[in-house]
Amino acid sequence: MPRSDAARAAVNRGIAQAALAYTLWGLFPLYFARLSAVPPAEVLAHRVLWSVAFVLGLLALRRQWAWLADVLRRPRVLAAFAVSALLLSCNWLTYIWSVNNGHVLDASLGYFITPLVNVLLGYTVLHERPRRAQWAALGLAMAGVLWLTWQAGQLPWIALLLATSFGAYGLLRKIAVLGPLEGLTLETLLLAPLAGLALAWWGSQGSTRFPTDDLATNLWLVGVGPITAVPLLLFAAGARSIPMTTLGLLQYIGPSIQFMLGVWLFKEPFGGPRMAGFALIWTALLLY
Repeated sequence: MPRSDAARAAVNRGIAQAALAYTLWGLFPLYFARLSAVPPAEVLAHRVLWSVAFVLGLLALRRQWAWLADVLRRPRVLAAFAVSALLLSCNWLTYIWSVNNGHVLDASLGYFITPLVNVLLGYTVLHERPRRAQWAALGLAMAGVLWLTWQAGQLPWIALLLATSFGAYGLLRKIAVLGPLEGLTLETLLLAPLAGLALAWWGSQGSTRFPTDDLATNLWLVGVGPITAVPLLLFAAGARSIPMTTLGLLQYIGPSIQFMLGVWLFKEPFGGPRMAGFALIWTALLLY
């Protein structure tokens, strides 16, 4: 295959991988709503540990271990992935809390803003050059955030925390030296000791929800590992082969699905001044 055709195929594959990841993320409220009786921090701990089990199983099937010894001798790589692991855990905890406390629309707003964070990161870190219309889009989005802040009397912290944490995580995974599976394995391995200690502490206090007499809850908690790992692997693979701006455009898939679920399924209030703030951000996305 000629080099240009191979490059085009790699980009198309990356677009398909990222689009599927965002579709799965858009459907996440349906899954995490099933775990509303479990405290968000405990869901996060299970999410880490079952993700570790899932990716280690994949590595065992592929007999893909040589990279780990090399990484352990490279402090810079470990430090970079420690940062991406912290960003990921912050994003996970915020999202779980927002879904289980009736803030699906706020979560969708965060992921509507994330593409614009990607533009800023692409400009400041990767030296990509946004067009004038894209700068105008950033200004409109900022106006929408300021309007929502003024109407609510406080910053839309859920949206901003989700947008900044995932935007920064996407940047780190784009420039990472490890592949998608290896990178996710290292991130979850770095988080696993904290997750294990937390679950052990809650267990000693009698406050853990796992295992429980409710088989369905047990299965939902175990399943949170694979449903977390699969879209992250797809996202990391796609992010390595397509520009940050393209990644930002595909990002709209997830929050659009979440928004529809928040309004039509979870019946969260939406209208009046809040609609005006969202409208500014949607206009920014159309312009972008």
